Amino acid sequence: MSALNTVKVEFQSHSANEAFARSCAACFAAQLDPTLEELGDLKTAVSEAVTNAVVHAYPAEIGRVLMKLRLLEGNVLEVTVKDWGCGIPDVEKAMEPLYTTGGEERSGMGFSIMACFMDKLHVRSVPGRGTSVVMRKKFSTRGKP
Repeated sequence: MSALNTVKVEFQSHSANEAFARSCAACFAAQLDPTLEELGDLKTAVSEAVTNAVVHAYPAEIGRVLMKLRLLEGNVLEVTVKDWGCGIPDVEKAMEPLYTTGGEERSGMGFSIMACFMDKLHVRSVPGRGTSVVMRKKFSTRGKP
């Protein structure tokens, strides 16, 4: 599916950049005239994806995180969050609710939250090479043809 518009933003895996990524995604989505609920869903999913990269991909160092936003036909927004960190040895296990490698302070609900707030979620990971999270959400047309 070809993109009607696209943007890429790369930043370091500092926790402060989670809010930046969330705001960037919301600003890009503004061209779709989203409802407040749709914006909230998008921002929550982006927060979870970026937080996963910050906390899990680079547990002992600062690394790179790339967020790519693509506007697709039919009012669909695709968000990709990619890192080049430690990777996930077992993606299926990592996607189970309450499973975490981040210690007691982590809930293990990141992927479940992303799946709940977006229409599609796909996770690819290679241990030692990083992880790519791709999410899609169809936005309402709010009375437009």
